[in-house]
Amino acid sequence: MIRTLIGSLALFACASAALSQEPAAITMGNGQSNAIVTDDVTRDGGVLTFQSVTIEKPGWLVVHPFEEGKPNGDKYVGATYIPQGESQDVELEVYKGLEAGEPFLVMLHFDSNDNQIFDFVFITDTTVMDLPVFEGSTMIGHVVTAP
Repeated sequence: MIRTLIGSLALFACASAALSQEPAAITMGNGQSNAIVTDDVTRDGGVLTFQSVTIEKPGWLVVHPFEEGKPNGDKYVGATYIPQGESQDVELEVYKGLEAGEPFLVMLHFDSNDNQIFDFVFITDTTVMDLPVFEGSTMIGHVVTAP
């Protein structure tokens, strides 16, 4: 996924630069219509709880692991369905144990085919079916340290 994201970001940056002669600034964070509150993430065993998640259409809150010091977007270790709008106290079960202090990438993906199944299936070399959520050049995601 991150490899996909980096490839997509590079393609986007090249296309934007060709049109405007200025490189696009791709960032990670929250947008106006899509957001993950990462302050005070709590943990009970293998379950992480996020205070609030907002998404403009149904989708997924997804955790990608870090490997060799960087996020590995080709894998995920937990995902939970999020209905459209704002959700409070969102619980996400992590399938791989996260040690306290271990970083992870949490991000939003849209449920592209509205089947409420996380389709983490590569449809091209760089794209999964349930696409990451972007607002402009901001990917809705954060690097978080496991509590």
